[in-house]
Amino acid sequence: MRMHDAGVPERSDGPRPAESLGVWGTVKLSLKGEELDYTTGPIDRAVVLLAIPMVLEMVMESVFALTDAFFVSRLGTDAVATVGLTEAMITILFAVAVGTGMATTAMVARRIGEKDLAGARVAAAQSILLGLGLTVVVAAPGVVFARELLGLMGGSPELVAAGYGYTRVLFGGSLTIMLLFLLNAVFRGAGDAAVAMRVLWVANAVNIVLDPCLIFGLGPFPELGVTGAAVATTIGRGVGVALQLWVLIAGGSRIRLALDDLRPRLAVILTLLRLSVGGVLQFLIGTASWVVLVWIIGSFGAAVVAGYTVAIRLVVFAILPSWGLANAAATLVGQNLGAGSPDRAEASVWRAGLLNTLFLLAVAVVFIAGAGPMIRLFSTDAAVVAAGVACLRWVSVGYPFYAWGMVMVQAFNGAGDTTTPTVINLVCYWLLQLPLAFLLAHHTGLDASGVFIAITAAESAIAVVGVLVFRRGRWKRREV
Repeated sequence: MRMHDAGVPERSDGPRPAESLGVWGTVKLSLKGEELDYTTGPIDRAVVLLAIPMVLEMVMESVFALTDAFFVSRLGTDAVATVGLTEAMITILFAVAVGTGMATTAMVARRIGEKDLAGARVAAAQSILLGLGLTVVVAAPGVVFARELLGLMGGSPELVAAGYGYTRVLFGGSLTIMLLFLLNAVFRGAGDAAVAMRVLWVANAVNIVLDPCLIFGLGPFPELGVTGAAVATTIGRGVGVALQLWVLIAGGSRIRLALDDLRPRLAVILTLLRLSVGGVLQFLIGTASWVVLVWIIGSFGAAVVAGYTVAIRLVVFAILPSWGLANAAATLVGQNLGAGSPDRAEASVWRAGLLNTLFLLAVAVVFIAGAGPMIRLFSTDAAVVAAGVACLRWVSVGYPFYAWGMVMVQAFNGAGDTTTPTVINLVCYWLLQLPLAFLLAHHTGLDASGVFIAITAAESAIAVVGVLVFRRGRWKRREV
């Protein structure tokens, strides 16, 4: 048991085992958010109880992107391309937020598994302080150089003039992105996945209502065009963050923050930072490679970029729920390692991987068969539809592999081993995906389809390598 400078660790014997309840009983319990002990009882039940709210949480996260794409598509191809180019850049911020969130989940989950509630509270509070500092560093350049960055990404002068406000507002609201991810990472690590889910329900409801109002100027609202989508999204996320803080302070979670928990603890911050660096690098390697992919695709024109943007939104809609299953594996790994049960942690990962594969196989069938009608929901431009259909179909081919890749990556992260996925991403994205994408796109006659094939190849390689390394078991000995 670890000692923290907040005092003697609190121990909690309250949560009860995730026992067998039947299908409907399991669903109700998972959505209710009752405190449960995920280190005992049937593994399948524990995976499902955590996965249901985490999958719904990720669905809600993807709804942010789809809502913006749906309404912005009514403004034309340049507006959709603006969203695509901006989000290719903002993914760097997402990488920092997700990477720091991985460290937070790993540390909170380990303390919860040890029944050390004081340590979990301190980890949560110090992650907030770390997130505040990182946000300033990442967001400031985007606010100041919004025009220049859009131009560097290949946007035409007309696109930059009309769309830089969208870029500036999104970067200006970076704190809401960072805190939304970090605080939900706290809830996930604590096993309070239902809280994270409800927060995103509220945030999305606000965004869905405000998006058309601010884009098109409905009623008393100003007509802001594509910038209105960024304003609506930022307000929605801000409401979500306010709700998260209220839950943490008022006591609606297993973790209840006190003012003293926010006093900087250098040792805890350094541990979080050490874990975060691996997590941030891991996602920066991946997301930076996606920026390069957009640059390669941009050479084929705005219509292809728009088609790619719509298709990737649909891909994200399917993959984010799968990240919910992967996040469940991360929480179970962290808590079971903290409880001294590494074999149970490993078994949880294999079960989560199997469930994820079954889910994404079904999605792949739907996406491959219905790619055309799905893309046409967002655009009727023939060039946009052609690019979007090609992207959606090629990427969907690799879905069964992605299922295992996501679970393996999150299993390592949940154990506090953020280095292994970083190395895997570096090899598979930068040494395989990018050279292959450029070669296939410009030297085989495949054009943009070559990029889509390279995406599938790289993600499949991550899955294969991840499974092989996971089986070696070194992650079981990581200290957090």
